[in-house]
Amino acid sequence: MNDDKLILDACCGGRHFWFNKTHPNALYMDIRSVSKGTISLQPNWCVEPDVIGDYRDMVFDDNSFKLVVWDIPHKLKEDKGLITMKYGFLGDKWRDDILKGFNEIWRVLDIHGVLVFKYADLDISVREMLNVLPEEPLFGTRTRFRVVAPRTRHKSQ
Repeated sequence: MNDDKLILDACCGGRHFWFNKTHPNALYMDIRSVSKGTISLQPNWCVEPDVIGDYRDMVFDDNSFKLVVWDIPHKLKEDKGLITMKYGFLGDKWRDDILKGFNEIWRVLDIHGVLVFKYADLDISVREMLNVLPEEPLFGTRTRFRVVAPRTRHKSQ
């Protein structure tokens, strides 16, 4: 590994939350590569990792990174929606996969390193996710979205 690559984005996708999508200290990894033009409404969106790899079984040495960013897919099941296309899906074995991924990330993370774990609790509650993780996070938030029917006027109004 190159010594200037201190940050691993272990599931980079389209690098959505990065301000600098080509940060010189970051190594971007994803299990897939997706060409520009795949999403017609977002023609420049793509997945172009530096390394094609699986966060459950990484090729990096122990204690390789000072910071690991892990933004897992948001959905459990595959569908034809935009979120699944952009972020993928976890599948029925998500608990085992998350535990394997966490243990692998913990292995490649430096002794005094930091893991930033990000996920949207669309299909998996915060409680369910925390029950899988072997370490307690320092902070977090719940993002459960509520769908509210629009208020309509009655004909008499």
